[in-house]
Parts: sequence; structure tokens; C-alpha cells
Amino acid sequence: MQNAITGRHLEVTEALKDYINTKLARLERHHEPPTSSQVILSVENLDHKAEAILQLRGETVYAEASESDMYAAIDVLTDRLDRQLLKHKERRTDHHATPAARLNMET
Repeated sequence: MQNAITGRHLEVTEALKDYINTKLARLERHHEPPTSSQVILSVENLDHKAEAILQLRGETVYAEASESDMYAAIDVLTDRLDRQLLKHKERRTDHHATPAARLNMET
């Protein structure tokens, strides 16, 4: 997965990049891992904001989080992305297929 990390009014340090990459690696465990991601970090007054755009095959997933700490904002952001990817996976599953057909779809 290609990760693009940018900062608005904020210098993105190596520690932040490593933290984001490890958190986004958690999202790759789903059936269809994202092909690319763009993470935007910004600071507005006392709020630290994290936004992410994930490109899936044929779909785009967007989430944002705002917290008082940047690391907490990244945690909330990845939790939201995780839930959205699980919903996406659930929608793409054919629940009316026979169990044998369902096994063939997953491989």
C-alpha cells in the first residue's frame, strides 16, 4: 500500500510517520487491502485533526478525527477506518450464495 502523509501547519516527524504506518498496516488484514492512502494532519487552535482517504478497488473511503492529542486523533481515525472497511467487506459478501459458492468467492 502506498502511503502519502502530509501536514498542514505541522511538521510531520519520523515518529509520526512510523506511528501512522503501523496503524494503517492494521487495516491490511481485511479481505481487500487498500491500494493507496493519503493522510492529512493539521492543527487548528488546540485541536489536532487527522484525515484519511483510502483507495479501494472501485471505491473510496474517507474518515476524519479531531482530538486534543495527535496520537489520539490517529488512533480514533484508524478505528473509524477499520469499521468502515468491515462494513465494506460485509456489503460485498453475497449472503444468498450457497456455502460452497461463498468459499470460492473468498479465495
